Amino acid sequence: MKNYIFTSESVTEGHPDKICDQIADRILDAALEQDPYSNMAVECTIKDDFVLIYGEANTKADIDYEGIALKEIRRIGYTEDYKVHVVVNQQSPEIHNAVNRDEICAGDQGIMFGYACDESREYMPLTIYYAHKLARQLTKVRRQNPILKPDGKTQVSVEYENDEIKRIDTIVVSTQHDASATQEEIRELIMNEVIKPSINEKFLDENTKYFINPSGSFVVGGSFGDSGTTGRKIVCDTYGGRGRIGGGCFSSKDPTKVDRSAAYYCRYVAKSLVANKLARRAEVQVSYAIGKADPISLCVDTFGTGIMDDEKLLDVIKKNFNFDVNNIIEELDLRKPIYHKTSCYGHFGDPQFTWEKIKKILY
Repeated sequence: MKNYIFTSESVTEGHPDKICDQIADRILDAALEQDPYSNMAVECTIKDDFVLIYGEANTKADIDYEGIALKEIRRIGYTEDYKVHVVVNQQSPEIHNAVNRDEICAGDQGIMFGYACDESREYMPLTIYYAHKLARQLTKVRRQNPILKPDGKTQVSVEYENDEIKRIDTIVVSTQHDASATQEEIRELIMNEVIKPSINEKFLDENTKYFINPSGSFVVGGSFGDSGTTGRKIVCDTYGGRGRIGGGCFSSKDPTKVDRSAAYYCRYVAKSLVANKLARRAEVQVSYAIGKADPISLCVDTFGTGIMDDEKLLDVIKKNFNFDVNNIIEELDLRKPIYHKTSCYGHFGDPQFTWEKIKKILY
């Protein structure tokens, strides 16, 4: 389609799925801080006041799973008393031995994608860029105003004409709130302190639609309003549906898990292609087999925006980038406790991460 409306959503740190992502990555960071060679896949599920932490770990680190979970829930802003049950076993020796050989090998089979485009200065699709920006601003305002509570969602719909951004058609913001707050108060607060400071006016017009708490009252939220589980927001975590996803989540996984590290590297490659003006849009796919260091396949799609054929561009990628698992970990410096920072508002687009740097491409 040339003329269409495309939509992406984001969620705040108080969303129950994001509570679980943040706990999982806090646990991973705690392991890597003590033992950079930890192999971790410890996830979380939450419902009401019950928290289940479960998975596999092979680490020398001494981890207080319960303490980490309770501290993170408090940091997010929930004050209820929670019970934590922990079921964490040692990683399967078959998997551990397949990964940790003379060279680091892929921790599982799978497909990973990376995407970039020239719609924003961060080389992210405008829809997810603004959805995350609204969610961050909502959290900032919530922490300064007690009538707002931690759970929330945002959504941005952009209208395209001839495949170019024309305008923002619709903005949706839903926020948990104190029972004493009126919907009029909330709408005024969100419009003036969340939406207006976040969105460039050039994308707005008299026909832009705003839906603020369209369901009405939103007092019960977090794990008491819905259940949450690690890895259920992978579209929010990636490109808002604009680029394809491999299906594997990121949070909880150490960098030997190519679901995470190779997806980061694909983003690094795709972003570098667009930043070097080799294409306006680029999507890179890679695949691995468990126990193998090098990828099984590699391809690129520039959606007709490349300055050369995709087949030639693939040769350029192979000459400039190395998808060997150990190289990915070393080049992106992934054996560090950096992962909690990724666990909310997307894993891509933030310049603090190594996979967001731009490599000069020779061709």
